[in-house]
Amino acid sequence: MADASEDAKDIEKLYEYGERLNEAKDKSQNVEDYRGIIAAAKGSIKAKQLAAQLIPRFFKFFPDLSDAAVDSHLDLCEEEELGVRVQAIRGLPLFCKDTPEYVSKIVDILAQLLTAEENVERDAVHKALLSLLRQDVKASLTGLFKHIMTVDDPSTDENLREKVLNFIRDKVFPLKAELLKPQEQMERHITNLIKKSLEDVTGAEFKMFMDFLRSLTLFGEKAPPERVQELIEIIEGQADLDAQFNVSDGDHIDRLISCLYMALPFFVRGASNSKFLNYLNKHIIPVFDKLPEERKLDLLKNLAESSPYSAPQDSRQILPSVVQLLKKYMPRRKTGEETNFTYVECLLYTFHHLAYKAPNATNSLCGYKIVTGQPSDRLGEDFSEYYKDFTERLTHVEELARATMKKLTQGMAEHNKAMAAAKSDEAKDNIKTQKQNTTTGLRTCNNILAMTQPLHSKSPSFIGDKRINLSWKEATKPSVPSTAMAAGGKRPASTTNGASNAAAKKGRGAGGLQNQLVNRALEGLSHGGRSGIRGRGRGWGGRGRGRSHW
Repeated sequence: MADASEDAKDIEKLYEYGERLNEAKDKSQNVEDYRGIIAAAKGSIKAKQLAAQLIPRFFKFFPDLSDAAVDSHLDLCEEEELGVRVQAIRGLPLFCKDTPEYVSKIVDILAQLLTAEENVERDAVHKALLSLLRQDVKASLTGLFKHIMTVDDPSTDENLREKVLNFIRDKVFPLKAELLKPQEQMERHITNLIKKSLEDVTGAEFKMFMDFLRSLTLFGEKAPPERVQELIEIIEGQADLDAQFNVSDGDHIDRLISCLYMALPFFVRGASNSKFLNYLNKHIIPVFDKLPEERKLDLLKNLAESSPYSAPQDSRQILPSVVQLLKKYMPRRKTGEETNFTYVECLLYTFHHLAYKAPNATNSLCGYKIVTGQPSDRLGEDFSEYYKDFTERLTHVEELARATMKKLTQGMAEHNKAMAAAKSDEAKDNIKTQKQNTTTGLRTCNNILAMTQPLHSKSPSFIGDKRINLSWKEATKPSVPSTAMAAGGKRPASTTNGASNAAAKKGRGAGGLQNQLVNRALEGLSHGGRSGIRGRGRGWGGRGRGRSHW
């Protein structure tokens, strides 16, 4: 009873302090009343709850007590009693209402409270942060991003970093139209913050940030070319195109392929793919055989899709490497190995588009006689053996493609019969998948024939438009976000060079986001798995903590 009586007296005193401060014209004279409120933060549960309301309410009138007031309030945020913590969290934004210089500090505190386990507590933190974002979006964003910019800091709280990232993704990004005002100024500010954060990110985090940047008016469809190029440069930086390539570094290969894929929409919008092409030409294509099998097809598909946007000079430089690779997968005669028609389709498509930009470069590579009037035509030299070699390879791959088409067509008739006889849904699904693979295989072979036939002429016309629909692209008709083209979709792994003709087509039809690595990494955003990215702690495969050097 004595304790209850003491508690009642403490509450009564707090109400008295509050009433006197409310009524005082010059509140700064009531220092002792405010001291009493601060002291009540160490009292009973009810006193703490009331103090949590009163401390921020009169905070602005007592600058000399600001440190003591904030410290006491922070103690309330860490109280064991949930009700006290929630009340204290709700009061944090009030510190900034008339003292905006405190926004950064309070945002920093709230960010650390995002790790709260209780839903009601976490909701209070979210609402408090959104309140401060609406008050001062620049300072609030800066305070939040500070927790995800840490690079090689052993004291970094990984759980906290993840919670802050999730808050930015789930609460801030969807409200960009409301929060980012004035628009151009604040879109530039958050872009700069994101750029600084990309020093140490997973593949999923990088994709999230890039998707957000693409959604900004700053980089929208009407953005000038230099803004589009800015995004390409961000992607180039993440791909580590200034680094020496190590073929055993799987994480770098994953990032390189993912980044090239992410860059494709910007090539379409006029950004330069020069740096990517030069890196592929110098570091990747020469060691293509040593790449992991599951990455080879991803790389060739990306190369094919980016080839229409190559500059003439870049096309001229990379063509020799592409021709050498093309010859490898278009042998002159039977070798005992199955032909990987998807590789051939990718390389022929790439060859056509590069040669379209630099046609006379093929004279010394394939023995053609293309006249442009430039010394690089090299018309006085005899490359007839190259022409014979190249056209024999074309003829051989055409024979193989036609024979394969015949088998696939026969197989389609068998699939139709099997479908009619199928009883279970599982059996029907399996047959449907086989039919889709067969259809894709037929598209691949048709594309090969369409691209080889013009190349028999000594002065061929190279295909530089979009008349050829790549087999995996043609089958992609996204209608819902879960399709392969949607965020997080997969481009199935490639087949090995020794796979059967039909198997070489399997799993290609969906197209879309070609590499499973980004999809796997997307899981890392919610589960916290990160591994070394350029030796800085986060990788693209979601393989857990590590400090490997790129």
